[in-house]
Amino acid sequence: MKEKRLSKALAAAGIASRRAAEEMIFEGHVKVNGVVTLVPQTLIDWDKDQIRVDEVLVTGEQRKLYFMLNKPAGLICSIDPLKNRRIVLDLFAEKSERLFTVGRMDQNATGLLLVTNDGHFADKILRSSANIIKEYIVKVSQEITADHLETLSQGARVDDRWVRPVLVQKVRRGTFKICVKEGKKHEVRIITERANLDIIDLKRVRIGGLVLGSLPEGEYRSLTEQELALVQK
Repeated sequence: MKEKRLSKALAAAGIASRRAAEEMIFEGHVKVNGVVTLVPQTLIDWDKDQIRVDEVLVTGEQRKLYFMLNKPAGLICSIDPLKNRRIVLDLFAEKSERLFTVGRMDQNATGLLLVTNDGHFADKILRSSANIIKEYIVKVSQEITADHLETLSQGARVDDRWVRPVLVQKVRRGTFKICVKEGKKHEVRIITERANLDIIDLKRVRIGGLVLGSLPEGEYRSLTEQELALVQK
């Protein structure tokens, strides 16, 4: 079998996205033939090498699974079990494959979240150059004014750069729609707080051409081939 870089091999095996796999390697969670390996570029061959992540044997690539979840509030996006705190993957406990969320959502945010075991798919969605638009519906405690909309449209500094939403639109008295494509952590929350608005509810309803629709909160379903094509456009 052709040799692969360790990080790419772990992504193909459904351990995590390639970026997350690299972090796991850097943090010493991965062993190759019994030796902790800290270099993501290490070449491995599934037929010859034994790979373990946190002492769990990884045997190779899995069948690829893709799910749309309507995430309820209170669940944390993590691949590791947490004491006394529920994680998103608890909803997939009956699945034998090792799954992970495509990116992260705030613990108290709800709505469309993708869950998969395909690290390459996750990388495509998360890559900033992909320009995949995410749409959110935000409810706040104040009545939204024209000044609020102007401030929201200006964006905010998130991490090391200034980001601006693609679209901001008032829906009703205390609700607005916002579309972003940067994919920065807490981006929508930071932009909203800069406009001095207090968030009551934050819900993602669209990723690319993929729409949450009527999927009940807390439930998930497999993506169709057509939907996979939509979200990767």
